Amino acid sequence: MRKRSPYPYWFVLPAAVIFTVLFLVPTIASFWFSLTNWDLFDASFIGFENYQQFFSEPFLLRGVVNTLFFAVLTSGAKTVLGLLLAVLLTSGMFAQGLQRSIVFFPVLVSTIGVGLLFTELMHPTEGVINLALGAVGIPGPGWLTNPKLALFSVAMVDIWRGVGLATLIYIAGLASISPDYYEAARIDGATRLQQFWRVTVPLVRPATTTVIILSLIGGLRLFDLIWAMTRGGPGFASDVLASVVYKQYQAGFYGLSTAGNVILFLLIAVLVVPLAFRFYRKEVDQ
Repeated sequence: MRKRSPYPYWFVLPAAVIFTVLFLVPTIASFWFSLTNWDLFDASFIGFENYQQFFSEPFLLRGVVNTLFFAVLTSGAKTVLGLLLAVLLTSGMFAQGLQRSIVFFPVLVSTIGVGLLFTELMHPTEGVINLALGAVGIPGPGWLTNPKLALFSVAMVDIWRGVGLATLIYIAGLASISPDYYEAARIDGATRLQQFWRVTVPLVRPATTTVIILSLIGGLRLFDLIWAMTRGGPGFASDVLASVVYKQYQAGFYGLSTAGNVILFLLIAVLVVPLAFRFYRKEVDQ
């Protein structure tokens, strides 16, 4: 039998080396250091004590809960609003190209810039939002100073910034739907709403899968917007896993912060991988 040439594998080798050096090795090292009490010069093995401390401290555990709430809220809102905006922006409305540009523009702006801008807009006494509410007789709340509203307020800003990308993905999905489906639905007497539920929603499922997965990953690992707007405050009200990890690293608890990183990695893997597998399997079955 002829021996298989190793030539094709040379094309895979550069990507394999980069993946190993930049992802595989740091990931394995993170798992090891999360089991130690380490600093820049020494590391002592302590087993799962970092993880026990992480889940026994209420403010650390709250970061996990806030992360899940933030990711589910933002990914769900981006999916629904992105689809509705995409349908609106492909309906032949006036200045359609300009409207698309306006919706997509926030995606191009720096996240830190968006955070600093909305920090000023949401100021409890001098912010434009509360001044506008006060002008019509509505007392403006402390968007970023009220513990019950802080995380929700940041989530609204993240939705505003990220819905443009979801809309763009849905527009591409809508463009791939043949007009024959809508023509057949109209002949059968389907209303606009029925066409949306029976034709549009099922046929843009690949775009929905992409939007949900990207939004969920982005929501789980978000840090910069939270840090720019609230730094996890007031207190620990808007802390997410990424900000908790950063704070522990700042305080010199390197092993604890590494354990938080591992928990974040596992959380993303446990939530996103099965969800993506299920969505893609449904697409294949259809």
